[in-house]
Amino acid sequence: MSSFFTDARDVSVNELKVINVSPSVGDPLSDLASHIAPGALHDSAERCDAPKCHPETRVAVQDEIYSWIVHRDPDPAQKVKIQWVTGPAGTGKSAIMGSVAETCKQEDRRRKTAFIPTLAYQLAEHLPALKDPVAQAIRDKPLLFTKNLRVQMEALILTPLRQVTVESKVPGVVLIDGVDECEAEQFFDSHVSPVSPRAGESIERTKDQDQLEILEVLREAALDPAFPFRIVIASRPERVFREFFNIESHKSSFAPPLVLDEKYNPNADIILFLQAKFSEIRRRYNLSPSWPSQEILAILLDQASGQFIYPATVIRYIATSRHGSPQTLLDQVLKVKPSSGTNPFSHLDAFYTHILQSAPDPILAVKWLWTIRGRTPLLSGGYYEITTEDPVAFIVNRLLQTDNGDADY
Repeated sequence: MSSFFTDARDVSVNELKVINVSPSVGDPLSDLASHIAPGALHDSAERCDAPKCHPETRVAVQDEIYSWIVHRDPDPAQKVKIQWVTGPAGTGKSAIMGSVAETCKQEDRRRKTAFIPTLAYQLAEHLPALKDPVAQAIRDKPLLFTKNLRVQMEALILTPLRQVTVESKVPGVVLIDGVDECEAEQFFDSHVSPVSPRAGESIERTKDQDQLEILEVLREAALDPAFPFRIVIASRPERVFREFFNIESHKSSFAPPLVLDEKYNPNADIILFLQAKFSEIRRRYNLSPSWPSQEILAILLDQASGQFIYPATVIRYIATSRHGSPQTLLDQVLKVKPSSGTNPFSHLDAFYTHILQSAPDPILAVKWLWTIRGRTPLLSGGYYEITTEDPVAFIVNRLLQTDNGDADY
């Protein structure tokens, strides 16, 4: 106290109040929240219209995935924690994953999709015991979010899990969809990546390398005794995934791949989907109960080639277009002929082309699509990428809309 009254004389202090003002330390969990991808969460607002299986469709494959999540393996010694769900584009992987996530949510499983910071945030949210260890990891390593995926997984998830006890009657599950479209934007320092010429310098890598790193980190996490969750990964059967899940030294870590092929009888589900959706359109427009005929349903089924994306696109076109009656629009669909019949997506490709060509200004429509995808048109007619994120709708509108209503094209 003497430091407050240096050289003072005849001073009497009856009551002293000291107020210490210092900058507050930021909340580590708030810092973590700023690094997550909210749209990747299963129940995020961005995913309010995310695809899910139509009722009573894809039941067998959903049951198989859910059974693997809930029940123990036939051979307890294997203790596999990763299953790969694969199929070409349009086979319904995202819808299946969305429906399985809903089932897990209804059954109160610890589910959520995403990667490192997003996964860590969700685990801390649903397992309160993890909050303090995760927060401490962020305090100890302020630059943690600039590290590579392996370092983040260890610090944000595995180390905190080793410090707590996770009690659950059934295994939790991490559902990860669309890894084949994922790119990990990272910076590596000299301690992590010796090939980096300077600390903190970014290293340009291929999409395959990024995806392989994600798969490796997930596999290592699944093998760690502290990681109590099962992992279901859905992707197209691209080379990096085929090779990863077929490495002999890795196979013992994985459940048998679940391939969305004819085994699950997609045609029966597609017919059920078409019948239900056409029934909705009939009620809305007061159409004949016999519309469309069984022959037309058979044609649409054949053109789908087992891919759900084709009937889903046809129904969306007929149900939402403002350029004709349902019968007129259905006739347009049936008149579209592909240039080649060998590609299972030939009818879908031809249909997309028809939709673009039917726009009042097809060139303008293509420009809108390019810009929405993060590219902007040049005067020469070429395109260059301007951002790695989706552009703001206001900017797209100002860039491309000459007259009010252009966006409706």
